[in-house]
Amino acid sequence: MPIRPENRHRYPADWRKISSRIRFVRAAGRCECLGECGRGTHAGRCPNQHGAAAYGTGSRVVLTVAHLDHTPENCDPANLRAMCQGCHLHYDAEHHRQTAAATRRTAIEAAGQLALLEEGPPCSR
Repeated sequence: MPIRPENRHRYPADWRKISSRIRFVRAAGRCECLGECGRGTHAGRCPNQHGAAAYGTGSRVVLTVAHLDHTPENCDPANLRAMCQGCHLHYDAEHHRQTAAATRRTAIEAAGQLALLEEGPPCSR
């Protein structure tokens, strides 16, 4: 996955080397997802290989590196997993929803709007 410009400072200077080592040395070019992505489309290790046709869709597989704790600063190999783009997107989906919601709340509050309670007791009269 491309690194968003506003997050680039969170990655170490040698991120390309770290990413390449995880994807092509440790994972040998194959997705390391064992189902933690939650897609439910593969039993055991995902069969997708970098550059090959993806199972189910036929699109070209791009192997990425996921931070299991969603923290780019944590580049411990145990926190990194080579994942095809499909598994990576599914693995990060909830994190992306939470981040987008926080960004929307911040923008609304910065514009001087009152945020509505997402959950809570009904208003009393």
